[in-house]
Amino acid sequence: MHSRPAAPASKDPGGRDAAATAVVVGGGISGLLAARGLAASGLAVTVLEARADWGGCVGRHELGGLGLDSGAESFATRSTAVADLAAELGLADRIVAPNPGGAWVQLPDGPQELPKTGVLGIPANPWDPEVRRSLGLAGALRATLDRWLPASVGAGGEVTSVASLVRARMGRRVLDRLVSPVVGGVHSADPELLDIDMVAPGLRAALRSTGSLAAAVAQQRRVVGASAGAGGAKKAGSAVAGLAGGMNTLITALLADLRKRNVTLLPETRVESVSRVDGAWRISATGGSGTQAYDAGRLVVALDGPAAVGLLESELPELAALRPAAGPLVSLVSLVLDKPELDSRPRGTGILVAPQVAGIQAKALTHATAKWDWLAEEAGPGTHVLRLSYGRAHGGTAGADADPATLDDAALLDAALHDASTLLGVQLGTEDVLDWDVVRWAGALPFAAVGHKQRVAEVRKVAAQAGGLILVGGWLAGNGLAAVVADTERQLNAAFPEAARSAEKP
Repeated sequence: MHSRPAAPASKDPGGRDAAATAVVVGGGISGLLAARGLAASGLAVTVLEARADWGGCVGRHELGGLGLDSGAESFATRSTAVADLAAELGLADRIVAPNPGGAWVQLPDGPQELPKTGVLGIPANPWDPEVRRSLGLAGALRATLDRWLPASVGAGGEVTSVASLVRARMGRRVLDRLVSPVVGGVHSADPELLDIDMVAPGLRAALRSTGSLAAAVAQQRRVVGASAGAGGAKKAGSAVAGLAGGMNTLITALLADLRKRNVTLLPETRVESVSRVDGAWRISATGGSGTQAYDAGRLVVALDGPAAVGLLESELPELAALRPAAGPLVSLVSLVLDKPELDSRPRGTGILVAPQVAGIQAKALTHATAKWDWLAEEAGPGTHVLRLSYGRAHGGTAGADADPATLDDAALLDAALHDASTLLGVQLGTEDVLDWDVVRWAGALPFAAVGHKQRVAEVRKVAAQAGGLILVGGWLAGNGLAAVVADTERQLNAAFPEAARSAEKP
């Protein structure tokens, strides 16, 4: 670690002792959670956010008179982390399960219901009727070999990809027809490159203990069912929950909580540099009132990976070699439609698209009014909300010359109407559109390539040695609110034990 000489920084701009202050860089969900934990320990906390809006990927927009999520619209129930946070913020009674209709997958030979009790599309039972319909007899027979293979196949080695594990245990047909669509839809990534330990933590350990991948998947699904308070087999896509009113209501409640704790929230304030000065952190940021310096005993950086490394590498040059690749550009097209023909929910709660399907550029479609009863009630009969996502890491969909996520808004609207018509089997045109929007997330989905877990450990080792610094966010925790919420709490506990998130009201 290298510190540049500068004037002592024993006080923050407000005259407070820097040791009693903390600065959080980034106002996404991880940054706001970190601010809450630090404030609960009695520190004076300032959050600096470059954008005008808070919440990052947990955003809100209004279309057709409906308040809709512009980013994350659900959370995984594999742990209670998000549900616990919602309860602390007074939102426990707003937690809702999706409609049990289940999700579908579009394959080259047509649509199929996604099998229940899967993890990343990996089936717990290759002979389940829904699985067999997707795999065929030969595919189900090959997947069954998993039961007799030594547990070391796929479970050994320090790192392995999702594709390597699935192909070795269950064969290529499971990979192509079940896993690739789920991984592409959820992670915008190629399973050949994704680290299985990052996107399905504990799965390989369960494989070693149970002796087969199918049994490991079944074990993890039982844990999910228990944590969600439900038993029995559930439809694909049901291992999640949401909030009535949208996940964006979590940010609204979190901001209200932070204001009660006297946290200073400064939007449209871009951090230019950070440095160590006389044992404290000095943060230089530019906002509406010009450039301001903030001195703090504790610094939390809650940015995406490339931005976090770029901010810190001049002070911590060891981080430069650990800079992650930027995540893919993801473009989300939201449509509000007047289309009573969709009342039948033709593809359940939505449909994922296998990468090898030609003629469809979207990687996934969510039928939001079919998925969430609260939204259907607000929209009213015949009015439907669809969300189509575009963009995959390392290449577009089959038959595409360029990543469709880079199309302009008008071209994306045309693509979305074409893709939704094909996927749902209902012809949709511009005359059916009441309102629409395109939201683009550049690097919002971190790409957990093989070996990423080890690089995360190295990044956090460097941060720990710096003193008074922690790094949080999806690029370290993994995709999804459940991962980010749980990891942020763990990092606060580990680095600043006195700043653990408190459930008590301020």
